[in-house]
Amino acid sequence: MTNPATIDRLWVGTPQGGSGVLGKTGEDYLFGYHADASKAAEISLLMPRRLEQYGSRELHPIFQMNLPEGYVLERLRQRLAKATTIDPMLLLALTGRDAAIGRVHVEAPPKFVEAFAAGVQESRGERLAQILAWDGAENLFEELARRYLFRTGVSGVQPKLLVPEARESDGKVSLATTDLIVKSGGVDYPGLAVNEFVCMSIARNAGIPVPEFFLSDNRQLFVMRRFDRTDDGQAIGFEEMAVLMAKGAAQKYEGSYEQVARFVSLFCSPNLRLPALGQLFDQVALSCILGNGDAHLKNFGVLYDDPTSEDIWLSPAYDLVCTTAYIPDDSLALTLGGSKSLFASRVHLMDFAKRCEIGDPRGRILTLLQAAEQGLQEHWALLEEEPIVGAGLRQAFEGFASRFKPE
Repeated sequence: MTNPATIDRLWVGTPQGGSGVLGKTGEDYLFGYHADASKAAEISLLMPRRLEQYGSRELHPIFQMNLPEGYVLERLRQRLAKATTIDPMLLLALTGRDAAIGRVHVEAPPKFVEAFAAGVQESRGERLAQILAWDGAENLFEELARRYLFRTGVSGVQPKLLVPEARESDGKVSLATTDLIVKSGGVDYPGLAVNEFVCMSIARNAGIPVPEFFLSDNRQLFVMRRFDRTDDGQAIGFEEMAVLMAKGAAQKYEGSYEQVARFVSLFCSPNLRLPALGQLFDQVALSCILGNGDAHLKNFGVLYDDPTSEDIWLSPAYDLVCTTAYIPDDSLALTLGGSKSLFASRVHLMDFAKRCEIGDPRGRILTLLQAAEQGLQEHWALLEEEPIVGAGLRQAFEGFASRFKPE
């Protein structure tokens, strides 16, 4: 592969039209809007149109949002080690195209596309039923990574891929305009797919909005339909809480759930503010109940059609797992009442309820506890297959429930 020139410029757009140009000059990143860019083509709620450029020593948070981490980043390094040097602009050019999470996409210079596209297999799409029923000898996730690594514009340390879904229409298979997010736990986190499936099932039964999700028959893959696309595949706006707080991905563990509540109040539409705060409280409380120590700033976000929309709402819950199954002494990802202690969260949730304007927090927590208990009973067979996950979830639930004293 010919080593392309260093990427110092990317064209940025949205479904509402071209937005502007992102450039790298020396140590600085600069984004400037086109003179004729429409307000609907603004790339972030924090970055309205203006004549002057937005400068930053690091890549702007809205562009950092989907940069690969963990498994995907390491696989990209392996693929490109002999071809080029990896930097944020290169990663964005590779994974920030039209499949990236949210509505912002980038376009690289033609010579870059020509240099890298030659070695990338055209995405043909996969049937959901075949992914879920896979029982072949080879590792399906590794095969999917070979096909779709270069279109995976989604962050997260956990192995995950954006896979186009092929659906049947009039008896013919066609490439759909929506994607599946396919996750694998790998050897480091046994039973992670079961873990997330059970936790997300509990959230759904508790009335918390969640995307449609599935567990593969062999229990190795957790599959979720992305929630940042309309039914016809149109991209809608999604911004993580880290972006709204003007924080980079490396700062995802810096902050508090109280700050998240404040930013939810600031950004969600007035008519949707109270439902959003109620949902936020439920998500944080359920994380405490299930021993989820990874509910960081990138695991909360808002959705909107475009910046001119009157409706901005809290995104569904996602990436909900029991981390104490693998790290028994794990703590909360963000502070609650000034503490990251899961033990102390039983007390601090009462004050957090006031921030979220919850009228009956104890009753609300009891409802969540009932949903958790029911979920553990419903999925006991699955949890018996993964004893580490089952023991971790039961210990987290029982620890919280035994010390929570309803009035």
